[in-house]
Amino acid sequence: MAAIDANNEIKPHKPDLHAADNDPRSLSQVFEDLARSATEPVSFAELEDAFTDRSFAALLTFFAILNLLPLPPGTGVITGIPLVLLSVQMVMGRESVWLPSFMRDKTISPERFRLVSDKVVPWLQWLERFIRPRNWPFGRRQGDRWLGVFTTILGMSVVIPMPLSNWLPALATVIIGIALCERDGRLMIAGLALGLISMSIVFGVAFAAASAVSYAATFWPF
Repeated sequence: MAAIDANNEIKPHKPDLHAADNDPRSLSQVFEDLARSATEPVSFAELEDAFTDRSFAALLTFFAILNLLPLPPGTGVITGIPLVLLSVQMVMGRESVWLPSFMRDKTISPERFRLVSDKVVPWLQWLERFIRPRNWPFGRRQGDRWLGVFTTILGMSVVIPMPLSNWLPALATVIIGIALCERDGRLMIAGLALGLISMSIVFGVAFAAASAVSYAATFWPF
């Protein structure tokens, strides 16, 4: 529709560039476009804006992808916190993403962002050949809430500073995030299955570690 300004001049309606219907790009294309156009450090706030109304699922995918990259030991404590924050907000049913100011202002250099994009985009493009909206069992907000509960647990698994505790949960979160972006029920089931396997491994490792500590304590003289 046309709009009329204060001088009674008719102006054409400008499309909302942040509406999902006007941004048909795939997730891999969003990453690729951001990497190509980045000339300055990319902030998390810019990523949030770039992902438009898909920000929960897309940002969840992005932060989970960071945990799949070869990073120094213990980094999961830092990169896993956004996963928990986003997931809890999904459970709460928030309409938009909230990140603390120190996190929104956090930036990634253009070179590092392109490095991440170069590693991630080919994999996303391969996966996107097989995914499409199908067999989605939830309404939009309902799916966010239920999957948010699951990804909250996965995010907490990523945060735990324990060997083998973050890679599989992060991969499961990536798959669930992409499934949520595309409303692909089959991919969602695959992500949930992998998430259950990863949580079983994490809990198994934690139980074994606790048992070992308990057994060792029996020999402590005090």
